[in-house]
Amino acid sequence: MVEQDTMLRLLKQVTAELHETRQRLEEREASDAEPIAIVGVGCRYPGGIVSPETLWDLVSEGRDVVGDFPDDRGWDLENLFDDEPGAPGKCYARRGAFLDGAADFDNGFFGISPREALAMDPQQRVLLETAWETFEHAGIDPTTLRGSRTGLYVGVPPADYGQRRGEADDVEGFMLTGNTCSVASGRIAYVFGLEGPVTSVDTACSSALVALHQAVRALRAGECTMALAGGVTVMAGPGIFLEFSRQRGLAKDGRCKSFSDDADGTGWSEGAGLFLVERLSDARRNGHRVLAVVRGTAVNSDGASNGMTAPNGPSQQRVIRAALADAGLSTADVDVVEAHGTGTALGDPIEAQAVIATYGQGHTWERPLLLGSVKSNIGHAQGAAGGASVIKAIMALKHGVVPASLNISEPSSHVDWDAGAVELVTESTPWPQVPRPRRIGVSSFGISGTNVHMILEQAPTDRADEADGPEEARPADGTRVEDTPAEDATAVPVPLLVSAKSEDALRAGAARVRDHIAAHPDVPLRDTAFSLLNTRAQLDFRGVVVAGDHASALGGLDALQSASPHPAAVTGTAGPARLAVVFGGQGSQRVGMGRELYECFPVFAGAFDRVVGLLGGDVV
Repeated sequence: MVEQDTMLRLLKQVTAELHETRQRLEEREASDAEPIAIVGVGCRYPGGIVSPETLWDLVSEGRDVVGDFPDDRGWDLENLFDDEPGAPGKCYARRGAFLDGAADFDNGFFGISPREALAMDPQQRVLLETAWETFEHAGIDPTTLRGSRTGLYVGVPPADYGQRRGEADDVEGFMLTGNTCSVASGRIAYVFGLEGPVTSVDTACSSALVALHQAVRALRAGECTMALAGGVTVMAGPGIFLEFSRQRGLAKDGRCKSFSDDADGTGWSEGAGLFLVERLSDARRNGHRVLAVVRGTAVNSDGASNGMTAPNGPSQQRVIRAALADAGLSTADVDVVEAHGTGTALGDPIEAQAVIATYGQGHTWERPLLLGSVKSNIGHAQGAAGGASVIKAIMALKHGVVPASLNISEPSSHVDWDAGAVELVTESTPWPQVPRPRRIGVSSFGISGTNVHMILEQAPTDRADEADGPEEARPADGTRVEDTPAEDATAVPVPLLVSAKSEDALRAGAARVRDHIAAHPDVPLRDTAFSLLNTRAQLDFRGVVVAGDHASALGGLDALQSASPHPAAVTGTAGPARLAVVFGGQGSQRVGMGRELYECFPVFAGAFDRVVGLLGGDVV
């Protein structure tokens, strides 16, 4: 009998352990396949592109940003050009796409001395500023992330800035950290206090997408709670132009003619694109707005192809199929592909054939896969190219429109376009009507042979994800400020807080808030006020405009911007935290005192109701 009881107890124990093991396996499998939410975006690209919206304006209007070489970087422009391709030390392309003010940097904002800032590769400077903007775009005060398990994966090409500066005595001791790729990511972690995995990535043109792939994998593995990922490229010197001129790989007019029959080479560009990502379940729990969802990713290599820098079609097909498998989707489940599309006579046909051999077989000519590339608008931004592709994809998913790819005279005659249902998008096209979320594939291929493909999906349409921008951020419980009862919501005065680390920056910040309010007259002021107060860092120099409508808000912000007096605007500096006690009287000063607060502000009304309830009374 004792042996029987022992056996029964052991069987129960084994059964319980098996159940727990199966449960853990199921949880791990679910975690390995969990969609990853993109909750914030920051970017800098040529043509004044500083946000997803400004990039969308560019592509939706069918414009490009190709222009003259910059004259503020110390390049010897008088001796740089030669119309003869391959001329030693010369460039036959006279146009490209370049960041405005690439040397500008608010070093004091990040606590960096002028000498150290001078030694820093511009790529590090742009990354720091874009990282701050990405956190704020997600509705997160960057100063609250210190000590968090936030990961960082950044594509950074080797810096040529240090070589151009040489051994300058004025920055001696800072050149190593200022120009080392590993420090580009490490410096962000240091400034923001991030304690998750931190990695710099260099796979050439696919760096940004490889970094995002690594962030997705790290989140699914539980290595970090959220991650910042993307890529950057700033050309401190013209070396990449000289190299590709020697190889005859440049478009003379600086424009990428992606998949066009007259494609004659790539057009170099630069920029930065960063994304804040977290598990979809965490984004929902944290009340973060979801911009798009990463359903699947894959990375592979060309291996021993017909040349170290030559694309490999079969490898590109394999990486597409691997990404689809990771997402649990078929080729028919994806509507659009945002292609690498560099505009070279060799690479474009290989990529097009890979897309036709995969996606083209899962579509019909009644609903073909749509194909395009943002490089036709902004050029090839190298390590930041994948970032621009993902931003365009996010915005296309949101708006339900596939923008035109530019510079296509005729589809490349080197591609058998009849072999599969794939259509080049040469004019703005409504997204195909599908009975499911919209989906888009994004490709990025490096000259190193590293290929990436990623499947993005339209953001969920549940209530918590409806907001269109950081101005509509809300508490973790999902409450929307504009849902609160009020007879005339626009008439309720609200404080619009602007803060900065200097008076000049405060004025610039006021100008940005003013421009935002002017451009979004349909957004309630209370939403903007809520976000400025709750999702931005509260810095020392502060200005407040108290306004009940858009006109008065614009007037007060104009005054802040110009440092002019205004009855609704106040400025000052924050000092050490001190205790303040306010006695508002007993309510006997006038009948109905507090009623306006009660009717307009639900937090006040809720607290009042609770107190009255505790006292056994009724609100009248």
